[in-house]
Amino acid sequence: METRLQIIELERRDPQRNMYRFYRLEVERDLFGAVVARRTWGRIGTRGQTKARAFSTDDEAETELLLWERLKRRRGYADYGSSGGRP
Repeated sequence: METRLQIIELERRDPQRNMYRFYRLEVERDLFGAVVARRTWGRIGTRGQTKARAFSTDDEAETELLLWERLKRRRGYADYGSSGGRP
C-alpha cells in the first residue's frame, strides 16, 4: 500500500494582537514503514515545535490530520499565503 503524502500549511495573522503563527500538518511514512501524522506549529520565522504520532493505516492518519485542520480553521487559521503581507 502506497502512502498518499499530504501537507497542509495554515497561518494566522493578527497585527493588533502581534500574532503571526503557522501550523503545518503532514502525513508520511517513516523509515520503518509506519504511517506518521506530524504537526508543526509556532511563530512565523521560527522552527516551531513538532509532535508526531504513528498510525497503523493511512486512513487513520489522514482522519487525525483533518481533525486538527478543522480545529485550527475554527480558531482563525487560513491557508498559508492568504492572510496578507509578512510581519
